[in-house]
Amino acid sequence: MNPEGIPHSSVQRPATATARRALLRGLAGTATLGGLALAAAPASAAPRATTSRGTAPRPTDAAGALRELAAGNRRWRTYCERHPDETPAVRTSLTAGQQPFAVVLGCIDSRVPPELVFDQGLGDLMTVRSAGEVLDEAVLGSVAYGVLELGIPLVMVLGHQSCGAVKAAVQADLSGERLPAHIQYLADRISPSIDRTKTGDARVDSTIDANIRAVRSHLAAEPDLAAKISAGELAVVGARYELTTQLVHPVA
Repeated sequence: MNPEGIPHSSVQRPATATARRALLRGLAGTATLGGLALAAAPASAAPRATTSRGTAPRPTDAAGALRELAAGNRRWRTYCERHPDETPAVRTSLTAGQQPFAVVLGCIDSRVPPELVFDQGLGDLMTVRSAGEVLDEAVLGSVAYGVLELGIPLVMVLGHQSCGAVKAAVQADLSGERLPAHIQYLADRISPSIDRTKTGDARVDSTIDANIRAVRSHLAAEPDLAAKISAGELAVVGARYELTTQLVHPVA
């Protein structure tokens, strides 16, 4: 993402000098997400077939995937959506298989659908959603499936401003009260990320970022995913969506 928008510049045609520099850094083996260097970002992934995206090929490595997500978020924020990969030809081609270029692990919040936030279409993203991006075996298995079975080169943990799950966890921590049914399960997993050095809304806001970092770190430490990272075939990054500006930006 760049200063204008999210995790990395566009895969289609960098429009600024900053985007061109980011592209060159990505080709050199390090992608940048709006000033955030992604250590060991893969220079390339195993070749995969492409799905029609107008004149632009489907990204095949993490740097390219980040650029495409950044470009899509820029279109979303400026009300210039292209709604790619929705044509009859694409729909027909997808009956034979799929090659999504990124896994986005996001929150269930109805205001943050990844395909819209990043202006992507059918077959482009594999999205996994749980309240507060909480991990359990089903979520871990879903992310691993995308990486290990489909060869996806990028996993993004996407949190967001005003996350209700994080707010509930913070409030429960303050009050000591138990939350209803399975909602307590979510709070228990977010609780280690609570920033108790802050108060009020600032505590919730800081905890959102801390939770993104914790989930990203957990995923990156999973043995099968860690092996892919070490081999230069995968990058796992954290990012945050701002409801007020529609901007996605990196969380280091």
